[in-house]
Amino acid sequence: VRVTDTGNKTFILRTRYPGSANPTRREIGSCADLKLADAREKARQWRTMVAQGLDPAVEEEKARQEALRRRAITFSAVVDDFIAQKLATERKGKDVEREIRRDLLPKWKDRPIVSITDMDVIAVIKKKVPDGKTGSRNLLALIRRFFRWVVAQRAYGLAVSPCEGLQASVIIGEMKGARDRILSNDEIFAFWRAATRMAYPFGKIYQGLMLTALRCNELIDASRPEFNSRDRVWIIPAHRMKGKNTGKKQARAHAVPLTEDIAALFESLPKLNGGPYWFSTTNGETPAWMSTKVKQRLDERMLRTLRALARSRGEDPRQVRLPHFVNHDIRRTVRSQLSRLRITEEAREAVLAHARPGIKGVYDVHDYLDEKREALELWAVRLKQIINPPPRNIVKLNVAA
Repeated sequence: VRVTDTGNKTFILRTRYPGSANPTRREIGSCADLKLADAREKARQWRTMVAQGLDPAVEEEKARQEALRRRAITFSAVVDDFIAQKLATERKGKDVEREIRRDLLPKWKDRPIVSITDMDVIAVIKKKVPDGKTGSRNLLALIRRFFRWVVAQRAYGLAVSPCEGLQASVIIGEMKGARDRILSNDEIFAFWRAATRMAYPFGKIYQGLMLTALRCNELIDASRPEFNSRDRVWIIPAHRMKGKNTGKKQARAHAVPLTEDIAALFESLPKLNGGPYWFSTTNGETPAWMSTKVKQRLDERMLRTLRALARSRGEDPRQVRLPHFVNHDIRRTVRSQLSRLRITEEAREAVLAHARPGIKGVYDVHDYLDEKREALELWAVRLKQIINPPPRNIVKLNVAA
């Protein structure tokens, strides 16, 4: 320990450092900042470096500069690389990018990538839980996938993913069984009325989902080159359909017959000249994005209509509730309605673009096109009966021939 004439005390290590012919003294640290045991440990580390021909001052400066470099690599910068290098080549890359920009960037944008911990991940996931366990699990899977890519690059100073050891069942809870939620006729009525009163593109998207039974992204990402008005068919290419390009579950193109009602829906859309997409908030340049807030607005409008129906029946509207449903439940609702219309199993599955097992799954894109057209036309008639019910004072009579 060296003590100056002003009383300042510092720990000193005297040894022959690399590049020095004679032993010299160097300060390890202030006695006010270091305990004796810590000073001795640092001295041992310095001696080890000197024995290896390394200058402790140079190595510490390298470590300091590396730490500064790592601190300068923000989450936002790494996300840009992930989007450009990984997502740009993926079929659902744009969807994943939207999720990152919506759920993660606002929270971690300027954070150093190395500073994000497991507790930060848990906080984001728990905030997402009220929107539904499925969405929370999907977000956790996305975060885990992103940080796995970051670690694998070896370029961002992150050696271990903050998702290491995190279990969805512990953070979010166990998932319930398969969903069986379908909309009742009153709910379909309220759904359609709410959709007609929502601004473009979201109201039209919800109407399209009810008419076609497509998955959200299959409808929302629709573009003009996919449509053949002469043959009255819309071909959704394989890369936009659910499935993988390898393995047993291969994605296949799907033909949607342009029935009178489906064609009328697309003809009613505004003519955008900025890009090919039908449903867009950027003048057609990019497809729209269905946020949680959009679904909340739909639910609010539906609930108001359901309460108005209850009031018209002399019931207490305050007792009316709208059980939770997700956009995917619209497909199940249409599937159930097709069963009630006695549509064949093959046609029902074809409408929903469900792959058939075995050799039956390898079929031409136009297979069952006529059956799908008939099924969707019958469903459109039934839908009109639900959303435009006859007046209460009209009674249907069954008169024997």
